Order: sequence, then structure tokens, then C-alpha cells
Amino acid sequence: MRAKTSLSLIAATALTLSASVALAFQPSGKIDCLAPSDPGGGWDFTCRSVGRVLEQQDMVPASVQTTNMAGAGGGVAFAHTVSKRKNDEQLIVAASTATTTRLAQKQFPGMNADMVKWAAALGADYGIIAVGKDSPYSTLDELIAALKENPGSVSFAGGSALGGWDHLKVLQVAKAADIDNLRKIKYLSYNNGGEAITQVMGGHVAAFTGDVSESMGFIQSGDLKVLAVLSDERLPGELADLPTAKEQGINTVAPNWRGFYVPSGVSDDVYGWWVKTLDQVYETDAWKQIMTQNGLMPFHKSGQEFTDYVHQQVDDIHSLSQEIGLVK
Repeated sequence: MRAKTSLSLIAATALTLSASVALAFQPSGKIDCLAPSDPGGGWDFTCRSVGRVLEQQDMVPASVQTTNMAGAGGGVAFAHTVSKRKNDEQLIVAASTATTTRLAQKQFPGMNADMVKWAAALGADYGIIAVGKDSPYSTLDELIAALKENPGSVSFAGGSALGGWDHLKVLQVAKAADIDNLRKIKYLSYNNGGEAITQVMGGHVAAFTGDVSESMGFIQSGDLKVLAVLSDERLPGELADLPTAKEQGINTVAPNWRGFYVPSGVSDDVYGWWVKTLDQVYETDAWKQIMTQNGLMPFHKSGQEFTDYVHQQVDDIHSLSQEIGLVK
């Protein structure tokens, strides 16, 4: 009798496990990847390139459609996800450090990082501090020394607005170097990184703050001299000769990560599927090739680790923005 009971329990358990596996989430059709920008931007690139890998590797049952929704620096797409597609299991939204910067500075009114689920980051474009080839500054130490003597003596050019990510990178470096009066550091905003680099090369601005990818051609030509890469370790390949800020005693790491969030109302099962699937994307040769071709460096966090990272980044950026008077 006892044996029959045990067999019954085993059979019931097996049926339960089979049912749970059968009920595990799988997308039922077309995936919508929301790019909070016009075609051609970084978020658009993230959606289209990851979508292509998802399709080519048969990770999704149908196509991945990129929908462009520009506005308010990503705020329109964020609000759309929160208010109108809270339970949409077929939706992923491209995000980056620009997203966390705007959340930290309260630029998405009434919204915060807890209103979505952070799935994964699949690479990063690391920040740099650089000068023109004829600059009097040859090392980061020399630049820091000038800032310590007079914070307003060195001007920086970048492609983001005042208080944006390029501006904040300079402030992170200055803060790590124990420079006071961060508000006195001069930052000039240009339409894009290329325009900012041109101003530095022309001798109109002392230094450039931006990302590796937008600077590659100028670094390779020798027109731009990189004083520091804002990464944990030296970058791979032809960029291995560039020194990090950390190895020069300035503990600053500034990755502009590329990744995704999903609506907050999706189940743990759906969220887990997206985390696992994006993890798999990161490991494919196809994605590694896309990263190499587009100047993205290794950087991968997902699930709870990524969620914790995002919240810490929001806190850090908020604190720095308060220090220079951008937010209360």
C-alpha cells in the first residue's frame, strides 16, 4: 500500500513539474522593442542590433519590431511604458546611462527607477578625458594639478547638455581627485561629440570629455591624446595602450551602458525569461561581433545585479547633481 502511495506521489509530482514547464513563458508572437529616440541614435541601434540577434539565433518565435518614440530624453517612452503598457509581455525598451542620469535629475516628472523592471546591460561605451595633440597637458596628473590650482582654468567640451553624462564624467574625475568648487569647472556643451572634439583640436577648448566610440577615428589619427579611460581595467585590442584613471590614482569608472528594461507589471516568469534570453544574446558570437564593430566594450549585468547597479547609479548621479546645483 505504501509503495502504491509513493508511486502516486511521484506521478503527481511529475505531472506538476510538466505543467509548470509547459506554462513557462514564451513570447507568442512579434516582439516590440521601443527605442526612445529617432532612427539612428544609440537607443535605436540597441533595439535594431539586439533584435537582429534575437531573430537570427531563433530566440523568439517571430520578428522583433523597433518602434521609435523620441521625446523628453527618453521620458516619453518611459511614461508610455509605465502608464499604457504596464503588463505588456512582448515589450522591451532600450536604455542607457542617459536614462539613469535623467531619472536621477528628476527629468521624468513623477517617475522613478522603481516603475520598470531592469533586465540587462549588454555592453558599454566607456568615457575618456582627452586633449588635442598639441596640448600642454601630457598626463592626467598635469590636468588635475591645473584644476586644483584653479578649477576654472581648464575648459571641457562634450556632446551632452549641461549636467548630462559627458559633463558628469568630468565632475566624477574631479571629485575623486579631491577638487573643491566643482561648480567652477567650465563645461561647454556642443551638439555632438564630433563637434566637441573639433573645438578641442582647434585649440578653442582645453579638453574633451566623451566616449571611446565617438573618438576612435581621432585617437587613431593621433589628433586626440587620451589622458585617461574611465574603465576598471585597460580596454582590449588596439586601445590597450590607453591608461585608465584608476591606474593613475583617480578611482573613477564611467560606463555608458546599453541595455533594456521591461514593464513593471509583467510576472516574475516573464521577467526571468527576458533576463535569461538577454544573457544568451550577450554570449553569442553575433553580438560580440556587433560590439566590436560599433566600439562597445565588455559590460554585462542582468536581473537583480543590474537592478542594484541601476539604483546605485541613480543615487550617485543624484548626489553629484545636487553638488553642482542641478537638483535639490
